[in-house]
Amino acid sequence: MRAHPLATDAVLAFGALVAMVVGSFADPHGPHGPTFGTRTPESLSLLLMLLGAAALVLRRRRPRTVLAVTCGLSLLELTTGEPRAPVAMSAVIALYTVAALTDRPTTWRTGLLTMAGLTGVAMLAGPMPWYAQENIGIFAWTGMAAAAGDAVRSRRAFVDAIRERAERAERTREEEARRRVAEERLRIARDLHDVVAHHIALVNVQAGVAAHVMDKRPDQAKEALAHVRDASRSALNELRATVGLLRQSGDPEAPTEPAPGLALLDELLDTFRHAGLPVAATVQLGPGTEPLPAAVDLAAYRVIQEALTNVRKHAGPGAQAEVSVVRVGPSVEVTVLDDGGDSADSSPSPIDPGGGHGLLGMRERTGALGGSCFAGPRYGGGFRVHAILPG
Repeated sequence: MRAHPLATDAVLAFGALVAMVVGSFADPHGPHGPTFGTRTPESLSLLLMLLGAAALVLRRRRPRTVLAVTCGLSLLELTTGEPRAPVAMSAVIALYTVAALTDRPTTWRTGLLTMAGLTGVAMLAGPMPWYAQENIGIFAWTGMAAAAGDAVRSRRAFVDAIRERAERAERTREEEARRRVAEERLRIARDLHDVVAHHIALVNVQAGVAAHVMDKRPDQAKEALAHVRDASRSALNELRATVGLLRQSGDPEAPTEPAPGLALLDELLDTFRHAGLPVAATVQLGPGTEPLPAAVDLAAYRVIQEALTNVRKHAGPGAQAEVSVVRVGPSVEVTVLDDGGDSADSSPSPIDPGGGHGLLGMRERTGALGGSCFAGPRYGGGFRVHAILPG
């Protein structure tokens, strides 16, 4: 029916024509109710019924025009028909269509005008007495047509609203799923960057030391190579743990050890000290305080790791660093300072020529938790990284 509305309306018009023609042969005032075959409609009445039914074919394309045409044909039949044929049936169907396809104010105005016009003409200008049941029937049928059309329109609008809300909810779920996937990809990318940048920087430094002292001080070269081995092993273990998060939850090989945090800060600082970067640390979280949330603990660890990696990569020889983790009210402040060493280039950029995104990653990590991160050169030389995290 929705695919071929014109054909559907043509079938409806034919059915209305058959009903009107059959009804025109019935006498409603028979001794035992309507009696068929006791009267015959006039030729003009048959023509009006045919024209009214033909107009209904276009009822959905031109609803108001069809209503005007059918009302005009009905008025002509009401004033001239003797006996009267049910041409008004076409106007009733047209009024229902207008009510179903327009808004409620239009339905009220059109319905009242149609009911008053047809009923008034039938009572005042027709051949029957004004109180005849046929006249009251016209009023009742037109009123029911307007009410039924308005009810159908309201139900259709209600169903459309429900369907639209369901589609909007489905789109929202898809957008939320895409957003979560993007956030997870970004988080994994940050973790991979932190792990790779830290350990590869240490491997690079220790390999350079080993190559420099290999001939003159083989013992120191062996020690540097041992640090290279330890750093590469740690890098592989952390990469395995990070990539393991992509496995299914039922995978027996999924990592079960906790993510790194401030509890492993001493081990982290020792790796930099072995690489030749003196680091002093101060941790003051307060006695008896609640432990940091896991996400905050990991973020603080990664900020310190990335900041010290940048110091080792960009600061000059002889550089020294200081790490401070202090609870201030409801927040935890993480500060990493360096004096720049003997090099003038001690200000790493957020995106360096090697493609790193260290400072940008720190800002994203802290911002995701509702915190903030500032990084910039210090007055007199060196660099400062200051992160504020919710505690």
